[in-house]
Amino acid sequence: MSSIPVAVVTGANKGIGFAIVRALCKQFPGDVYLTARDPGRGQEAVAKLQKEGLHPLFHQLDIDDLQSIKALRDFLQEKYGGLNVLVNNAGIAFKVLDTTPFAVQAEVTLKTNFFGTRNVCTELLPLVKPYGRVVNVSSMVSSSALAGCSQELQQMFRSNTITEEELVKLMTKFVEDTKKGVHEKEGWPNTAYGVSKIGVTVLSRIQARMINEKRKGDHILLNACCPGWVRTDMAGPKATKSPDEGAETPVYLALLPADADGPHGQFLSNKTVRTW
Repeated sequence: MSSIPVAVVTGANKGIGFAIVRALCKQFPGDVYLTARDPGRGQEAVAKLQKEGLHPLFHQLDIDDLQSIKALRDFLQEKYGGLNVLVNNAGIAFKVLDTTPFAVQAEVTLKTNFFGTRNVCTELLPLVKPYGRVVNVSSMVSSSALAGCSQELQQMFRSNTITEEELVKLMTKFVEDTKKGVHEKEGWPNTAYGVSKIGVTVLSRIQARMINEKRKGDHILLNACCPGWVRTDMAGPKATKSPDEGAETPVYLALLPADADGPHGQFLSNKTVRTW
């Protein structure tokens, strides 16, 4: 078993994930795994970074596929006895002008962005070693979507005692409400991506609380962040930040020094804690 530290970035064959891998290859003192659904695209991305003189490793990971998540879990456990840094970056978004019915967009978007991310956390968080760092890439859209929720929903999503089970019920309810065509009446905003990222931010707050309860002495720090508006296939060419600039806050959180006692359980953008 290798005693080398190990970092894993999900959804890393392009965009912000790719830029996070690039930065970690330069700054993280260990093995960095670029993961992607499609092994062809993943290996291509690795080759691109190798041309820059960097040495990422590749492992297949489709966060929509529980077997794929478990295969990565078993690999990390066997080869490294766990992991040190996890960046949950994988996510999807429909384009604004996409004509796919909203209920379908809601189900597909939440399946990956919330339920897929949650499954990765369920399988991999127990492997995180003492002084480990976990970064869940959310979005400022989670803040604006939260503001677009009813007072009742806002209260639940801001609660310091909400459980993971309760959050899962709410995310499931959103999808069901869109299918019935009653999501606005039920207090939801009109953005599936936004709701999925509310889920990611709130999940992060819950997970940080759980770490405090169960692994207080392990000095693990877990946060959610917004990378900003970044020029990627997802956000388009008009966005203000380059992918490398978008990677800055996730990388900052992934590399918080061993003696740091925070941030933890926070939502950050531009390396700054934001009020949730």
